[in-house]
Amino acid sequence: MTEKSEDKASKPPADVSAKAARPRVLSVSIKDVRTLTAAFMPFLKKRGLFVPTETDYAMGDEVFLVLKLLETEQFAVAGTVAWLTPSGAQSSRTKGIGVHFKGADAEKLNERIEELIKGVGLRRNATHTL
Repeated sequence: MTEKSEDKASKPPADVSAKAARPRVLSVSIKDVRTLTAAFMPFLKKRGLFVPTETDYAMGDEVFLVLKLLETEQFAVAGTVAWLTPSGAQSSRTKGIGVHFKGADAEKLNERIEELIKGVGLRRNATHTL
């Protein structure tokens, strides 16, 4: 899985709250079903994906995820940071964030991911989160 952080959100003026800033754009490419399964977060209410990134985020940060699946399909979905894996996490886990999907396109993306990983979930492989 590759992530390219396109921090298109410019820093807001000092008198504007951080919540008013535009969401950061994350471009992610997942090239195989095994990687998709490891990144998928089905335990979140509207599902989500783990995105490896060296950029620091805080819980609740708004992001916009541009996701390329299996090099053939592309999705764009809004999200909120719902998981943080910091540098130096136990078990040598990859630094990154869990993006909780939201918005109108979330359901379409969830359906496609679940269709792709159907059957794979029966085997308990390591994931980036739990």
